[in-house]
Amino acid sequence: MDNASLAERLEAFAALLDLSGSSYYTVRAYRRAADLIRSTPADVAALVRSGHVRELAGIGPGIEARLHELVTTGELAELRELEAEAMPELVGVGRLLGLSAKRIRELGKALGVRTLGELREAVDAGRLSEVRGVGPKTAERISAGLAEAAKAHPRRGMLLNRADALVREVADGLGGVPAGDPRRGCDLSTRFAVVVPSAAALLALERLPQIVAVLERDERRAVAVTAEGHPIEVVYAPPEQLGSELVRATGAAEYVAALEPLPDAATEEELYARLGLAFRPPELREADAADPPPDLLRLEDVRGDLHLHSSASDGKASVLEMGQAAKELGYEYIAICDHTRAVRVVPGLDADDLRRQGEEIAEANELLAPFVVLRGSECDILPDGSLDLPDDVLGELDWVQISLHAGQRWGREALTDRVVEAMRHAATATAASCLSHPKGRILNHRPENALDLGRVFEVALETGAALELNGLPDRLDLSSEHAREALVAGVKLVCSTDAHSVRGLGNMRLSVVTARRAGARRSDVLNTFPFDEIARLGT
Repeated sequence: MDNASLAERLEAFAALLDLSGSSYYTVRAYRRAADLIRSTPADVAALVRSGHVRELAGIGPGIEARLHELVTTGELAELRELEAEAMPELVGVGRLLGLSAKRIRELGKALGVRTLGELREAVDAGRLSEVRGVGPKTAERISAGLAEAAKAHPRRGMLLNRADALVREVADGLGGVPAGDPRRGCDLSTRFAVVVPSAAALLALERLPQIVAVLERDERRAVAVTAEGHPIEVVYAPPEQLGSELVRATGAAEYVAALEPLPDAATEEELYARLGLAFRPPELREADAADPPPDLLRLEDVRGDLHLHSSASDGKASVLEMGQAAKELGYEYIAICDHTRAVRVVPGLDADDLRRQGEEIAEANELLAPFVVLRGSECDILPDGSLDLPDDVLGELDWVQISLHAGQRWGREALTDRVVEAMRHAATATAASCLSHPKGRILNHRPENALDLGRVFEVALETGAALELNGLPDRLDLSSEHAREALVAGVKLVCSTDAHSVRGLGNMRLSVVTARRAGARRSDVLNTFPFDEIARLGT
């Protein structure tokens, strides 16, 4: 089995563990292992056979045993058992309709059904009235939901990294092209789509491991659902219409509606030409998006990553290991920005620690030259707006990420005063600085803070500070909307990963796609500059 196949099986296993009530941490461990395997360049099956797979961070004995079974037998016996117990088809449909896994399983057992077809038959026959606790209103809601299931959207969006992996896996399994929200780089996806060049792919859909039920199908289109309750639309397009259907399946609804009727076109470029419009990349196919600039940021424009962590705080790799990995990506430089002590929830560095780390960085630079590791810090903003390091230490550093970790629920004025005070302090105490994840959001968990970005933009222009577009999948902060506002104000951005491991460097793609959604040009993003220009910042 190749890495993609192993990752698919672990992802399916994680989904079924989730359905069966396993702990959050167990489910997360398998999902993280799937992400790791998917992005690992080495042949994971070979590592399993040689007994070295646990050298990959995050692979423990339990996951190693599952991988060994997959590699040697091609399947997981426990996966079959979980499928029988968890009723994934009913659970996937139930979640799409807003019913918990527990509730839909109870319904299935009470009605003696296990499949969508059986559930529909029972509902049409009026048998919901037989189920204890299901009154007329609930029965009506379930019946109406089943009738409209193919048009339903999940209540909660999926993070971009997982959404992108999902549509790519389905597309690969069907020989199609990914589309929907993930192709536009949406931070949270609710519409998942794949365009296929063969009508036969519509019949193959239900055989994919990601799919638990097909909700609707005709000769041109099918809608299926995953065990987590995410609907996936698959559209068949003959070769002469592939470009047109890709635009329809990718663009935001309002954007596509404004273009209709679309002429037939084999490619997206051909479609835009027939409409008499300049080509628009997927990330900018939104109703309110500006025209793409000629030098729209590309991943290959990035020359370095200015927000990385090492094992000195809460990272998983040494300074040298992070530098080597970044150098292999073709970067010219990185900045190691470990936490300071005030963050508290993870180990932080004080002044003496940072000076000792400076020696480690100097040794790494001797080995990696001409690649450069910059001395940096993710320095906490204290409640009074001061910074969690003495000014003499800040003055020794090459790059400082000033960060707010506590106090995200403060009111607008107090929070903004605190942050802008820190920005002004950093401007006088450091060589160059950037405000980390300014709005403090954690997607699906914590809303944006009340920070007044208008004032922050003014102070950024006054001090020369940049604002970060953090590439962690559950942050993507600044959002594309706020990044667009920053660009209009003339503020420089930094696309960074906040990586805590070598694998985390791969999140630069998420930061860049978010910046592209904002219409960022190459020149708008500081870490597209060569090292000598970065070195001159703030001097």
